[in-house]
Amino acid sequence: MEENGEASVGGGGGGGEEANGEAMLGTCLSSLVDEGSVESHRYYLARKTLMEMLKDRGFSVPSSDLNLSLHDFRLIHGQSPDVDRLRFAVTHLSDPSKRILVIFCGMGSVKVTTIRYLASQIVNKDTLTGLILVLQSQMTNQAQKALELLPFKVEIFQITDLLINVTRHVMKPKHRLLTDQEKQKLLKKYSIEAKQLPRMSKKDAIARYYGLEKGQVVKISYIGGITDSYVTYRCVW
Repeated sequence: MEENGEASVGGGGGGGEEANGEAMLGTCLSSLVDEGSVESHRYYLARKTLMEMLKDRGFSVPSSDLNLSLHDFRLIHGQSPDVDRLRFAVTHLSDPSKRILVIFCGMGSVKVTTIRYLASQIVNKDTLTGLILVLQSQMTNQAQKALELLPFKVEIFQITDLLINVTRHVMKPKHRLLTDQEKQKLLKKYSIEAKQLPRMSKKDAIARYYGLEKGQVVKISYIGGITDSYVTYRCVW
């Protein structure tokens, strides 16, 4: 019976089905191939992550921008997007005085002349509270010093850090920034000072995603998964 079974597997009918299967598999895989430029795909992913990040920070981000597909992005910006057209500004939902501008830099090294040029292009500097620069190369020390002279907070991200949203990973716990009132209530409850809480580096990917500052406290909720559900707190340091 085993021999008969082996013979039937190697028969002509089986070979036809295998060829059919390979053809169907090839068609399915080809539908997943991105025939557009890598450059436009990178810009699309980075811009989408920034939109999600700012929305999570409480800023007003249109759903049309959040849900923009790669295909539609390329229809608007082409296969080699102009970085000047990728910039955008958002206003905070609960505090309209907070406004952040996002600027994408080109492929070259960011020098002090680049910063001066960008600063000259920013209108209504008085109403701007934050600037996010997306780099694709290195920034010189002189350029970094020039940023320190600007009258608002400046955040710097490499485009490669924005190709995925670190908070969307299935294993990533939920982070929530405590209000000042909630922070004081927590410290009073346990009769401790903020510096006695476990620490989170200001350079941590999550801290950077939410734009956290030193002294702020984050509630971290672990739900299900490998371990039991529990809550912990971290003070940004």
